[in-house]
Amino acid sequence: EIRRQIYDPFFTTKPVGSGKGLGLSIAYQIIVEKHKGTFKFCSELDQGTEFIIEIPLHQH
Repeated sequence: EIRRQIYDPFFTTKPVGSGKGLGLSIAYQIIVEKHKGTFKFCSELDQGTEFIIEIPLHQH
């Protein structure tokens, strides 16, 4: 359920008032929309999350 919301602005898993929830949304915009890259993640419950960021060396 959380995976579907991970890039939504203002989404957070922290208690109310403990975070803004903008970080991944902004990162996604910069990497994918501005630089035409990819931003993926692999997550395992109680194990952690790995983010995979790819940005092209050259833009056409």
